[in-house]
Amino acid sequence: MTSFFFEDIKPFDFSIESYREKISYIIDNENFIKGNISIVLCSDPYLLALNKKHLNHDYFTDIITFSYNEENKISGDLFISVDRLKENAKLNAVDFCKEMERVVYHGVLHLCGYNDKSEEEIFVMRAKENYYLELNVSRET
Repeated sequence: MTSFFFEDIKPFDFSIESYREKISYIIDNENFIKGNISIVLCSDPYLLALNKKHLNHDYFTDIITFSYNEENKISGDLFISVDRLKENAKLNAVDFCKEMERVVYHGVLHLCGYNDKSEEEIFVMRAKENYYLELNVSRET
């Protein structure tokens, strides 16, 4: 199950079911089993406090991913700064919704074992993000 929460920001509307479908697709496509994933949309100060507390990093970031995977089952928490999403969208001249999608999929890919520390890892991560962003996934009913 994928759950969404808001912390230290005003809730806003978006297509939760669309995200659930795409996240399930990504995890299936990467050959994993979907467990519980929580996505917490929050403010810069909220995420900065987590970054300092858990990673000893004193800077803003768009996402922090905590993995609770067990063998082939993907579970975790994604904490995403809506302030960073807005800033990144403006800097990259993209729509806020598209930037939010990119960052959510980025976090899910982290849970699937992808990293972004080296140039090679960043290249692979970006390619995966772009692939899933461009893919139209909808559940057949």
